[in-house]
Amino acid sequence: MAMKNIPPESIKLLVSTVQELSLTRDLDTVMKIVRTAARNLTGADGATFVLRDGDKCYYADEDAIAPLWKGSRFPMSACISGWAMLNRQPAVIEDIYADSRIPADAYKPTFVKSLAMVPIRTIDPIGAIGNYWAIQRMPTEEEVWLLQSLADITAVTIENVYVYAELEQRVKDRTRQLEAINQDLETFSYTVSHDLRAPLRTVTSFTSILLEDHAQHLSDEGKRIATKIVDGGKSMAALIDRLLLFFKNDKKELLKVLVPMSAIVTELTSDIKMQERNRDIEFLIHDLPNAQGDIILITEVWANLISNAVKYTRGKLKTLIEIGAEETYQQLVYYVKDNGAGFDMENYDKLFGVFQRLHASKEFEGTGVGLASVQRIITRHGGKVWANAKINEGAMFYFSLPAYRRPVIQSKKHL
Repeated sequence: MAMKNIPPESIKLLVSTVQELSLTRDLDTVMKIVRTAARNLTGADGATFVLRDGDKCYYADEDAIAPLWKGSRFPMSACISGWAMLNRQPAVIEDIYADSRIPADAYKPTFVKSLAMVPIRTIDPIGAIGNYWAIQRMPTEEEVWLLQSLADITAVTIENVYVYAELEQRVKDRTRQLEAINQDLETFSYTVSHDLRAPLRTVTSFTSILLEDHAQHLSDEGKRIATKIVDGGKSMAALIDRLLLFFKNDKKELLKVLVPMSAIVTELTSDIKMQERNRDIEFLIHDLPNAQGDIILITEVWANLISNAVKYTRGKLKTLIEIGAEETYQQLVYYVKDNGAGFDMENYDKLFGVFQRLHASKEFEGTGVGLASVQRIITRHGGKVWANAKINEGAMFYFSLPAYRRPVIQSKKHL
């Protein structure tokens, strides 16, 4: 069939319908758009939207000058929409009462004299679209082409709707699972806080008393064991505190303000130099643009990354820690670089996991919670965390935050 025989306004309407259907996410809207377009494309007096329901045809929707069969179900073998689906081709009928495929009794109460019915998808049809006229006429080849084109577009749209519905359901299911997990975490954190701290405090307190008041009655081995009990209790208490903070940070509402990055880093590094006055530590701090974020949580990110750099450079005679940033229109990228122990990039997948540590506790103390907390905080701010390292050559940790203003163009050192 030559496209030139189709009126331009019909092609324009078909294109407009395609665009409208591409934005549709539910079946009711699809049916509403299609039933209206089906009538307008051919000038019909009525249109039906039929869905296949097992071995029946379900007349799900209609747009007509008088009621037809909306809400009714008929056997596939007893209606013309079923014929179009079973035979996977259009049914074009000039006189419905002269065609044996038509159940005349079902049509007598209606205005219908002629019709065209096309399947929605010719391979394994999922429904049909019907056009009806109140006067006897033969639907043209162009009208049937337009109707079938609409049905083909509808088939794709319905598949998309089903996909979106499935994805939406998966998101809902996943959300429910996460809510249940969060509830479990809250319960766990409460248990840790109230049920584990008390007996742990009892053990460490009484062992400390034993060491302080009864040391003369203990052998050297007894003192050593008691000291290890106290140290182990303190480590466990620190881990509990870190866990509680880890869970608390996920629940904490973000109070975003303009965060003075340079001031935070300057204060943290000054405190560290005071604490580590016996070490030769040099901090090289570049310009750090301010960012929008929760100042308490962002401070925790800096504290974790800088303290890690200090910890993992402990074996160096000269410690160099470089802190800087790169700024673009889309994001702010901050980094902390050290010349310490580094790590094997083959274990990178474990780096930001809770309780995951890439070094033995005998080498470097820690709880395995810090970097996991950093990642959660930055993710909540809409950013990312990543790292590069080489064993015994140091590590470089990055985190990004969304830019809140246009960057200031200035010369920067690229590392």
